[in-house]
Amino acid sequence: MGTTASRDGRLESDSEDDGLDSPQSPSSERSFHDSEVGTPAPAPRRDSSDFSTPDATISLRMGSLTLDGPASVSGLRKAKLYQYIQGKWLTAAKSVGWQFVKEEDGDDEEDEEDEEWRSSTVGHKNYSFWMFEVGGARARVDDRLQMHFYEDQMRVDFVAKGVWALKFPIKEQFRACSIEYEDAKFENTYFLEPTEANKVKVFGKDFLGWVSGKEEDDSVWMDAEDVIPTPSKTKELRETLKTPSKTAIQSLAMGGMDHSFLVNDYGLDVLTNRSTGLEGTGITIRFQDGGRPVIGSSAFRTPKKGMLIRGESNMMLISPSKDGKANAGGVSQLDIGTGKMVAEWKFEKDGTPISMMDVTNDSKGAQLYSNGSTFLGLDNNRLCRWDMRDSQGIVQQLASPAALTWTEGHQFSRGTNFSCFATSGDGSVVVGSKDGKVRLYSTTSMRMAKTAFPGLGSPITHVDVTYDGKWVLATTDTYLILISTVFRDKDGRMKTGFSGRMGGKIGAPRLLKLRAFDAHRDGKQQKLHGGKFSWVTEEGKQERYLVVSAGTFTVVWNFDIVKDSTHDCYKHQTGLKSCYCYEVVAKPESIVQSTFMHEKFLDDSGEAPLVVATRQELSSFNL
Repeated sequence: MGTTASRDGRLESDSEDDGLDSPQSPSSERSFHDSEVGTPAPAPRRDSSDFSTPDATISLRMGSLTLDGPASVSGLRKAKLYQYIQGKWLTAAKSVGWQFVKEEDGDDEEDEEDEEWRSSTVGHKNYSFWMFEVGGARARVDDRLQMHFYEDQMRVDFVAKGVWALKFPIKEQFRACSIEYEDAKFENTYFLEPTEANKVKVFGKDFLGWVSGKEEDDSVWMDAEDVIPTPSKTKELRETLKTPSKTAIQSLAMGGMDHSFLVNDYGLDVLTNRSTGLEGTGITIRFQDGGRPVIGSSAFRTPKKGMLIRGESNMMLISPSKDGKANAGGVSQLDIGTGKMVAEWKFEKDGTPISMMDVTNDSKGAQLYSNGSTFLGLDNNRLCRWDMRDSQGIVQQLASPAALTWTEGHQFSRGTNFSCFATSGDGSVVVGSKDGKVRLYSTTSMRMAKTAFPGLGSPITHVDVTYDGKWVLATTDTYLILISTVFRDKDGRMKTGFSGRMGGKIGAPRLLKLRAFDAHRDGKQQKLHGGKFSWVTEEGKQERYLVVSAGTFTVVWNFDIVKDSTHDCYKHQTGLKSCYCYEVVAKPESIVQSTFMHEKFLDDSGEAPLVVATRQELSSFNL
């Protein structure tokens, strides 16, 4: 268990001398280089009205492949088409035309998931989008295509109701496809032509190099790697413990001391933290009245999240509003030792009820401290700190709803579109947004971000930050963004973007992506969610892994390998570097959460266990 599908064996084609190989296994890769030629200017993309039907008739529908007529195609740029079926690359067409065309995206066959994607990423009705056309079938150019370009093989893999690959006959075609794809994606995302002036308008002058992944911007990554151990070999994951749940698991509250907790429909299952993973104790803390505490008048539904506080002796439970919205009007406080709800708190500012979509601890290790009385809250346009003490400084323990004290923060008038946040070891805050931006706030002010990274085109659904604040991980539906926050100020001193404004020469981000066949596992698009670093709370220690959930499987990257600029994944890549080297843990049902245990729970090999929760089961894995 633990390897990606690309390691399941040789990927076959219709002939021995012209097949597609697994790019995950460098030893088995074959090269398809032609003689060196200069970088060509791409042929102009054409509107669909300019498309001339080829003489040969080829009818191709992604997901239901049919070919009519001879294999050769005239009048179009041509490539060989493969389809990935049951672990093998099989030839679908020996010669098929491809191009980028512009037309209104009005495919009536799109499913509900596609419609959700369109409505969340596009605010322009009847817009003429750039489409990627292969043999007459078209797919809109966006991140769902999961395009993966292999320059050494002159090949691109992509997803369009199935997994496909085009192998180009000459480098000019490969490079033209790569350039035209990036231009079309920019225009489809930002509704602007891909000119230099428009890119400055979208990204800002200081971040042009950052979003383009220019080679000279890697200098900061190299500086950061000076203190990083030599990359270790990726190890296979093995399952060590399995704990069933009597009812649907909502979330997992990881403890750094003796216990962790499963938040269920009816209460909490108490788990013991061990070096082999999480082990069930058989102890359950049931919520009163089937999930609705009988405290005050605003009873909550099944909580979506539990946050440990005060040396992990208490837990804050945040629940969706009664109207079904994700935002909550307050939190309930559970005393884990007695199993009783001891307080219910309302979110108010200046006497007016407000809502929060999420809460988190003041810092990455704050839940381990016994004297904490504050925590952070986030809403679409609010970032603030809440205090459980009253005006006299006494911690309230009430049997009726009480208003939390807004101690600091800011209520933005518009335009922030906050979606998620996280804290570093010193309490710095990173916030992700629906527009794709990632903002860094210092420990001294929540009013204005010290650094704001521009979006890359997809909404941010989850963020995490290393304990030292030097690295940020942002999750989108189709890829992860790993950001180095380290930079040198005008005096040459090393800082992070939490403490100073980054600009000019800063390290370009790295993207962590799924290979096309993993992105389309189980015959449908797999959305990533909940990307996290392994859990470190000690100064000077570096996180070792990154983990994210996707459908029925969990994906793990080795942090050292991702940061290594000489890693095989980055060879032959242009633009932003993307890492496809990962391990996979597959489960029979959808995964709710994937995370690593605290650094103190190490096995004999010195690694903390990985914990994977589905709706009905909790599994632990050692590396």
